[in-house]
Amino acid sequence: MAVRVLRFRSVNRDIFEAIKNGRKKIETRAASPRYLPIKAGDVIIFVCGKSKFQKTVKSVEVFKTVSAILKKYKPVQINPNTKTEKDARAMWNSFPGYADKIRRYGLVAFKV
Repeated sequence: MAVRVLRFRSVNRDIFEAIKNGRKKIETRAASPRYLPIKAGDVIIFVCGKSKFQKTVKSVEVFKTVSAILKKYKPVQINPNTKTEKDARAMWNSFPGYADKIRRYGLVAFKV
């Protein structure tokens, strides 16, 4: 078991809070070498500003494309604020450099 830290920008505090209160059970990141080592059973410390909490990873899946992850999960499962595929794509594209990272690495989904 490893302990990992995932940081959130203050503009994404709503996502941080949704994970904390259990409304968001799937956290996604670009499947870059930074996030691929995270495995089921690892503990993730979620950090946003001075706030933090931890959750244990239940499962990890890697997807090559946004379309592939959306075949398995509804947008609202990934983020309670996204209702459609268009919303989900806009969310990922809102993160700096994410469109390129997703094209390069795909997405990793952590169930917490």
